[in-house]
Amino acid sequence: MSFLRRRSAATPAGPDFDVLAMDPEDWPGNLGAGLLPAPDGSCQGVFLRYDLFGGRGPAMVIGNLPEGSPARDLADKQPPFEVSQLLLALGNDEEVEVVGTEDVPVMQGDNLLIVRRVKLSESRVSCVQFDRSDNVLVTVAAWDRPITDDLYALLKPLPAELFQQG
Repeated sequence: MSFLRRRSAATPAGPDFDVLAMDPEDWPGNLGAGLLPAPDGSCQGVFLRYDLFGGRGPAMVIGNLPEGSPARDLADKQPPFEVSQLLLALGNDEEVEVVGTEDVPVMQGDNLLIVRRVKLSESRVSCVQFDRSDNVLVTVAAWDRPITDDLYALLKPLPAELFQQG
């Protein structure tokens, strides 16, 4: 699939990898994006916050973290970065930890994804992760709604122009 490749631009205009998420034009609500910069200026990850609650906080965070991103290095039972960002944005300061994981095969078109469902101590948070063929880890964290297999059909690469600075 085309979104499973790295871009090779002479001057990166944002992340040097395709960001897999839901196109903001296809989804209601407000979208916020954040880049995780490294000291050398390279992009160590992208996360997108989808506010579907009419300004009362995000309902979903989708992260794209390349191999080597420090946000991928987690202590035992530490929730993924995207879960922490979702809870922070919602003003929820409860301690949340991972209580288990389960690998589930999911078809996305003609491709088979092995999706890791992350079970958390906060039951109102749903979280799934999968690795792309270019070693970018995609994590989806949702508040107060289950993540169903239908979601994977909505994920697609976002245009590079979305991440260019003025």
